Formats: sequence, structure tokens, C-alpha cells
Amino acid sequence: MKLVENALGRLVPSEMDGRKLTPYRGAFADPLAKGVRAAPPIPHSYPIHEGGEEKVLKNLKEAIRKTGLRDGMTISFHHHLRNGDYVINMVVDAIAAMGIKDITLASTALFPCHKPIIEHIKSGVIRNIQSSMNGPVGKFVSHGNLPTCAILRTHGGRVRAIEDGDLHIDVAFIAAPCADDYGNANGVYGQSVCGPLAYGAIDAQYADKVVVVTDNLIRYPCLPISIPSTHVDYVVVVDEIGDSELIVSGTTRITRSPARLFIAEMAAKFIKESPYYKDGFGFQTGAGGISLAVTKHLGDYMREDGIQAAYINGGITQFAVDLFHEGIVEKLFDGQVFDTKAIDSFRDDLWHCETPMTMYANIHSKGCLVNRQDIGFLGATEVDVDFNVNVNTHSDGLLLHGIGGHTDVAAGAQLCMIVIPAYRKRIPVIRDAVTTVTTPGETIDVIVTELGIAINPRRKDLIEHFKSSKLPIREIRDMKKQVDGIVGGQPASPELGDRIIALIEYRDGTIIDKVMQVIQ
Repeated sequence: MKLVENALGRLVPSEMDGRKLTPYRGAFADPLAKGVRAAPPIPHSYPIHEGGEEKVLKNLKEAIRKTGLRDGMTISFHHHLRNGDYVINMVVDAIAAMGIKDITLASTALFPCHKPIIEHIKSGVIRNIQSSMNGPVGKFVSHGNLPTCAILRTHGGRVRAIEDGDLHIDVAFIAAPCADDYGNANGVYGQSVCGPLAYGAIDAQYADKVVVVTDNLIRYPCLPISIPSTHVDYVVVVDEIGDSELIVSGTTRITRSPARLFIAEMAAKFIKESPYYKDGFGFQTGAGGISLAVTKHLGDYMREDGIQAAYINGGITQFAVDLFHEGIVEKLFDGQVFDTKAIDSFRDDLWHCETPMTMYANIHSKGCLVNRQDIGFLGATEVDVDFNVNVNTHSDGLLLHGIGGHTDVAAGAQLCMIVIPAYRKRIPVIRDAVTTVTTPGETIDVIVTELGIAINPRRKDLIEHFKSSKLPIREIRDMKKQVDGIVGGQPASPELGDRIIALIEYRDGTIIDKVMQVIQ
């Protein structure tokens, strides 16, 4: 295999699994920009009195047969039900029972609940994964158990890949908490509510065949509409599509750690002192415990100062909803929700708007939302002295997390902050070089830890702006040296094999890094 050096000095393959690859050339180089989009085939659509064919089918196996799914094809799913999703497992079980093999699984994300997928990899049903992987499936793939190389993309990068034709979906399965017999669907009514269906919008639009899977079939028309009937071929009713209570997880609750609360307080103070803190600014918050605490502190400052944000963008939580209901934030852009209060707001509030992923973060759109953001604060598993960020692997090399919109927000926001502890369980988070580069350092402006605040040397304007600040602003290399003194140095490098098990795509489709097999 030929490896070439990309703009970050990482060696990446020029070809993998028969596909030619382009190495990362810079955050804004975009060498793959091109003028023609991919397009789904034109379907036949007849009036009921003319065609006589109904969309509602008796079960998943019948739907799979009617879609024409066969060996070697690609299927997709969305992850709005997160760790409470049932649909991926039930569909792949049905595919396996029908003897179909060598499938590419292109879900927007996989969670611990999808552990049964491992058995389908072993049996040859699943041959490739193009999806974020959180938990057991990622660990299994890390040890070289997937026969092909997985591909991880950002939220914006995934829709770019679909629209540009890099990822062709043969059959999309859309988990819908509410749907009618013609295929109109939403996520705000029924026993399995999940809020928006924004991740599935691009799949429904571009897949050759689309199957809506619901546990709540209602009389036509199903309103409001997130997925329209114009994109849907078939509807299947099942007992349950998922458990809404499991949308909430440990990463979507505000931190209780004193050290992490201190990080959040410093980050909020930095924002308050920054030139971007002004009436009408817009920001994105993550759903991690520190990010939620930053949102709370920032709301307190805005309340005191009489400042109103134009919008919050992101995965929406009750903390964002509270600020919205109070009038401190004017509007909410929502790609996914993280708790039941956010679902209620999404359903009931006029200015709580669903945000399809191409509108959210597609670099090849004519104007995506992340490009309008003033501030974004995000998490990480590791950062390094060049401000590169890892959100995919740990220092042991295991692939345990997806990218989400991390890279997209970093590139678009005027002020991108990483809010992280300097070390976790005596393992340093600040490294000489991150284990895996997910987000390039040129798009990261500030790193906030309990040991201080580091401003990227590229941001000379911020360094000048904060030169008189009383905040603990430090050089990142000094912070790393202090961390090493606390934990006893950098951890040993993981034992890696010579096989590439996953590629990390930058948002423009170039290869920013590779993930190597971890030896058990």
C-alpha cells in the first residue's frame, strides 16, 4: 500500500478498497470541490386509483425484498434515538435471515445498543462500515475484525459525500416515531419520540429506495412533516422502534466535577471578554458535561448584561431550551435533541427549527450554518501542542467515538474553543502529538483546561485582545510540561499492527488521518 504525507505530516493511503483517495491539504483548500451533484433515480409514482399499490407492507422482510436489496449493497440509518435505537438491529437481523451478505452499513452513528452488529460482521453479513462508532462495535473494529477499512465522516462530511456521490445509498431505513400510510413522517408524536429527523433527510432524498419504519401509524396526513412522502417508497409498522429514555446518556448531563466546573467557568469568562460576546451573537454548544456547564454560565452572564443571542445551534438540551424560553436566546437551530424537554420544545415552539445536515455543515453547500457561528465550544479525547484535536480514539488507539459536527464547527466558527480536563485518570490529554488527528489545529482557536487557557499562536488578534486579561492565559507547551509532571509523563504508545482499520475524512472528503489496528 502506498502511503503519502498529507498537510499535517500524517502518512495516509492514496488508495483503499479500490477507491482513490486525496490526502488532506489544509482546512480550507477543498481540493475535491466539483460542479456536479449525484442524484437518485427518477421514480414512478401513480395515483392510488391508477396504480393501486399501497406503500404499507406487512413486515421488514417484505420491504427488503421489494427494495431489491442484494449482496454488496449499502444500507443507511439515522441515530436520533441514540442508544435507544432498535431499528438497525432488527433490519440487519432480517437481512441476515434472508441470506444477504457483504453489506456496507452507513448509519449516521452506532452506539453500544448496536453491539449485536458484531455477530453480523463475523458471519459476513456486514462487510464495511461507514459510520461513527461509539462503544463495542468501534472496539471490535479496532482489533482488525472488519474485513474492509471503515470510514468516519463529520455530520457535514457525510452529507457532502452523499450529495457528491462518494457514498451511494441503495436502501435507507428511516426510524419514524410517527408516520402515515403514504410515508410522511416526524419524530414528535408517539411512544418513541426523538424530535427532529434531520440526520435522515439526506438519506431519504438521495437513496435509491427508502423505507420508513414506524411504531405509530396514523391517519394521513402526518403533520408536521420531517420526511416527506415524496421520498418514501415503503412503510413498515413494527412494535417498537426504540426507547426514547435512552436518548439521554452520561455525556448529556451537566458535569458535577469541581475541576470541570472550573473549566466551564473560565471558558464562559473568556467568551464574555472576547470580541464576539455582543448582542445578536450565535453559538453552538455540545452535549458534554463541561459544554453544558459553559452554556449555563454563559446564560448567567447574558442575563446580567442584558445581551440576547440570535440563536443556539446544535444538539439541543434543556439548558438551551431554558435560555430560549426566558428570551435570552431568540431562536434554536436543531439537528438532534438530547433530552425530553428539548423534544417538547421542538414540537411546540415556533422558533425551534429543524436543521437538515446539509444546511448545518455541508462545505459544498452555498451557505451552511456553521459558517455563521460566532462561537463554538467543544470537547476532545486529546489535544496536542500544535492544537490538533482527537475525538475518535483514546491514547490506547481504540476507536471508540464518532466525529459529529466537531470539525465542521471548528472550521466555521469565528471562535472555536476546546474545553477539556488536562488529564483524565492520570492519562494526559495534552500531548506532543495526538494519537489520531480528527480536527486540524489551524481551525482551533483556544484550549481551556483547569490548568489555564492556551490561545493558538495563529490568532494574534486574540492574543493582543487578551494581553491585559486577568484570566490564566498560558503557552500550551508550558501546560503540557505541567501535566507531564503531575501524571509522570506521556503514556506508552499502543501496540499497533500494520493494518489500517479506519480512515478519518476531513469535511471536504480528503484523508486527514488513519487508524491502525490495535494488537490485543
